Amino acid sequence: MNKTFVLVAALLGIAGIAAGASAQEPGGTLKKIKDSGRIVMGTRDSSAPLAYTLGGGRYTGYHVEMCERIIDAIRKQINTPALKIEYTLVTSQNRIPLVENGTVDIECGSTTNNVARQKQVAFGLTTYMTEVRMAVKANSGLTSINQLNGKSVVTTTGTTSVQHLRKHERATGIDFKEIYAKDHADAFLLLESGRADAFVMDDNILAGNIANSRNPKDFVITGEVLSVEPIAVMFRKDDPLFKKAVDDSLRAMMKSGELEKLYAKWFQSPIPPRGSNLNMPMGVTLKSLIANPNDRPMEDYAKK
Repeated sequence: MNKTFVLVAALLGIAGIAAGASAQEPGGTLKKIKDSGRIVMGTRDSSAPLAYTLGGGRYTGYHVEMCERIIDAIRKQINTPALKIEYTLVTSQNRIPLVENGTVDIECGSTTNNVARQKQVAFGLTTYMTEVRMAVKANSGLTSINQLNGKSVVTTTGTTSVQHLRKHERATGIDFKEIYAKDHADAFLLLESGRADAFVMDDNILAGNIANSRNPKDFVITGEVLSVEPIAVMFRKDDPLFKKAVDDSLRAMMKSGELEKLYAKWFQSPIPPRGSNLNMPMGVTLKSLIANPNDRPMEDYAKK
């Protein structure tokens, strides 16, 4: 074996080792959070029980707690025990831009995974399935979309709920006034105060706002299902390492039964601040998704 061959082989070996080490180094969002020692979690203030505030900069809920566990797994993966979570309030209007521009690393609220949004951001595995319906006052007599003629319907700016309502066959020929609130809490307040006759939104958000209201028995969730939507955590596009970290953590929670326990805690047990119980058993679709995880968009479910 000549010296030139040995030298080349040695250099290739060193390059190979360097390449292997480099491949194991975190990149993209993982590198960003390792270098900064913090991860920014975007969350909501009135999307109970998925994500909401307890005041004083404290946030809680099914998706908040789930994301805290994802972040704990990431903390171990990148070997950064002191990694801090910075909670940042996002709204329906600004959540996608804040993820796109790097202000928020992972959004843990109540965001629907759909084809249009996938052009701007990426989603983790589906962790909740919601039905879009309407909340009304229990004494209103409203039970169907075709009774909304001449009524005021509120939803939250930046959501797709009223679009689903307009497209529903029972809304044909129905003339209702659309009101757009700045957030879910404001939308519910308009219903509660009588300034809106119906609040159209994801059923879990409706249930959470009702449960935390002064008189929960004054409201009911009713009417036809307008849409079935997969809800997932959201992060930047084109970052396969970060997506893998998120999805691997979620798969582990699903396989161990941890995610089902989290669901029971937030949907079938008393939750803060009033100790209300939403009494929403896990649906067949979500059970199937936990058994066979995927990140398919809303449009895939609409085809069925």
